[in-house]
Amino acid sequence: MSLTLYLHPLASFCHKVLIALYENDTPFDASLVDLLDPAEAARFAELWPVGKMPVLRDSARDITIPETSIIIEYLDHHYPGSRPLMPRDSDAALQARLWDRFFDLYIHVPMQKIVTDTLRGKDENDHRGVTDARTTLGVAYGMADRHFATNAFAGGAAFSLADCAAAPALFYAGIVEPFADRYPHLSAYFERLLERPSMNRVLAEARPYFHMFPYKDLMPARFLAGA
Repeated sequence: MSLTLYLHPLASFCHKVLIALYENDTPFDASLVDLLDPAEAARFAELWPVGKMPVLRDSARDITIPETSIIIEYLDHHYPGSRPLMPRDSDAALQARLWDRFFDLYIHVPMQKIVTDTLRGKDENDHRGVTDARTTLGVAYGMADRHFATNAFAGGAAFSLADCAAAPALFYAGIVEPFADRYPHLSAYFERLLERPSMNRVLAEARPYFHMFPYKDLMPARFLAGA
């Protein structure tokens, strides 16, 4: 098999690429990386010195592809499936890229700021940064709620790159900064994402690792039980 994805099943940005792979039943090997193991971290740094997961290795084309959005576009171009994840129309593609960036930068990144601050020592906490992150999430939730009042999916009418970005971002953000009660259109969209087999598979694979998530005590029972 030519494709290998270096990942951790709990990592939210890894979920984004896994959803893309599962949407099209794209064959690949998964290589779990434990960055807490110095030897594994060093080996992974040889592959991608930035040290961020996931990374895709395509042995058939002898190329290493980092960064989730680039990975998904690469797959869509070189290993297309029955469900295109990048619209062929150029204007629609721009919308998909826009909302991909929106979910990564204004929901995914602030969510990670809140989570990683929990893992810091008491004297290292960034209280102002966490407050700013929660404010950013509130603004983003409101924008997304208005968008999904008239759009079934993030990029428009069809599932795309943007929805791959939205699913894990909203899953974890909804735990650290809940949105269901205040943003009905965003909440309904998230429920549609949860109905997809690709999302269910990602969560099933992540479930054995949920105990490692700092906000696990706030995680809804339906996710813990696989309901």
